[in-house]
Amino acid sequence: MHEKEIEKLQAEKEKVERQLAQEQHKIQRLENRAAYYEKGERRKRAHRLITRGAAIESVAPQTKDLSESAFYAFAEQLFALPDTQRLLTKTVRDYAGGD
Repeated sequence: MHEKEIEKLQAEKEKVERQLAQEQHKIQRLENRAAYYEKGERRKRAHRLITRGAAIESVAPQTKDLSESAFYAFAEQLFALPDTQRLLTKTVRDYAGGD
């Protein structure tokens, strides 16, 4: 009888190990899916930043000659102007979400 108990316990152990392996694979698939979606969001953001930067350079080619810190200073001053704030608010209201 002792030998049958050992066999039964061994079979149960193997079953639990298979279930554990399946759950570990399931976790790995979910982690991979999350990483895929996160990577996609980063790509979308990078694309958006690149295209908007290119748009700025196309309408204001002089910005190409600015250093990064000079460009940031310019952008801060530009977006602090009341007219720019009003125009931005209106544009967001009129076009938000429509890409």
